[in-house]
Amino acid sequence: MRHVEDYQVDPARIIICGDSCGGNFATAICQILVSRTDLPKIRAQVLIYPGLQGLDFYLPSYQQNRSVPFLFQDRIAYFCLRYLNKDTSVVEDVLKSSHVPEDMKLKYKKWISADNIPEEFKIRGYKPQKLPSYKYKHDVHEVTKQMLEVMFSPLLAEDAIVCQLPESYILTCEFDVLRDDGLLYKKRLEDNGVRVSWYHNEDGFHGVLAFFGFGIFSFPSAKKILDNTVNFIKKL
Repeated sequence: MRHVEDYQVDPARIIICGDSCGGNFATAICQILVSRTDLPKIRAQVLIYPGLQGLDFYLPSYQQNRSVPFLFQDRIAYFCLRYLNKDTSVVEDVLKSSHVPEDMKLKYKKWISADNIPEEFKIRGYKPQKLPSYKYKHDVHEVTKQMLEVMFSPLLAEDAIVCQLPESYILTCEFDVLRDDGLLYKKRLEDNGVRVSWYHNEDGFHGVLAFFGFGIFSFPSAKKILDNTVNFIKKL
C-alpha cells in the first residue's frame, strides 16, 4: 500500500479480502487501517464465511452445525488455540465459555447474542436454550485471554472504529458453524451506517470454495458464491 504506484495500482480501489480465518485477518486489518492517515483508504472489505469472535461457541449456528463437515464445533476452539500456540487441553472449557469473565459476557452481550440472529435462521434444528451455568475459570482465562482481544475477535471493536469501516461484502453459508459470526458483524456494520452487501448461500458449507473448479468434486454452491463475489467487486 505504500508503493501502489510501483505496482500500477489505483489507490482508490484497494480491496482487502479473506475467507474463514483469512476473513478474520481481513476484518482486523481493516479496523487497524481506519486510523492510518499515511496509507490509502480501503475501498471495500470482502469477508467470506469469516470467524470473528472467540467468546461464544454456543450461538445457533454452532449448535445447528456442530457436526457438519468440514468444520466441527469443537474444531473451531481447537484451531483457535493452535493458532495462538496455547494449551489445547482447555478446549472443552472454551466451548462452555468458562474462559470468559462474567463482566465481559455482560458487556458484549449487546453484540454477541442469539437475540441478534434473525428468527429465520433459528428454524432448522434449533431450540432456544441457555448455556449451562459453568463456573468461570481464571486459569483457563489466563491461557486463552488473547482470544478475547479485538485483534483476534474483531466483533468486539468499539462503534467508534466500526463506523469508519469501508463498504463491506459478507458471505455466509447455512451449513457453517461460523454463519452467525457473519450475521452478527453484518448487523454491527449496518447499525453503524456502513454499507453492506450480504449474500447467504442456503446450500453452502464452510470451505466450499476450496472445491471450486474440481470437476465432479465441485459444488454448484461454490460457483454461485464466486459469481456473486466477483459481481460485487466489479460493481465497485
